[in-house]
Amino acid sequence: MTAKHYSQQQLAAQPIGHWSRTAANLVIGGLRTALAEENLTQPHWWTLNHVADAPGRRTRPALTAKLAPYDDQHTGIEAVYADLTARGCLTETADRLTLTETGEAGRLRAHDRNAKVHARIKEGIDDAAYAATIDVLRRTVANLGGDGDLP
Repeated sequence: MTAKHYSQQQLAAQPIGHWSRTAANLVIGGLRTALAEENLTQPHWWTLNHVADAPGRRTRPALTAKLAPYDDQHTGIEAVYADLTARGCLTETADRLTLTETGEAGRLRAHDRNAKVHARIKEGIDDAAYAATIDVLRRTVANLGGDGDLP
């Protein structure tokens, strides 16, 4: 879909809260739909990615502390670990989490699905415009007392 063109003056008068919330809802909804095709939630996805990024080095308490603040659906990170372990995707040895071959295969399938959503999100948007948008939102967050650092 092609968006209409508006002047800079028209765009500058728009409410950022409306557009950022609408965009966030659509982005998150698209990602959650793609993940659901793999029977995953966002906390499942985060867990798979973080454990894959540091095999055998992530501890349950440290990963829980990192991920829990983002769990806006209150999935419960501990329940995610239990589910991934029951599915044969995750193992835990000496308090260290590791993906199994099954877990890595699922992570890669989910990654491919998410990549398609990200491609749709960025259709017609070059990297400079996308980066400028992220920077504006990041600075807005910081201006309002939030954490403007990249995750």
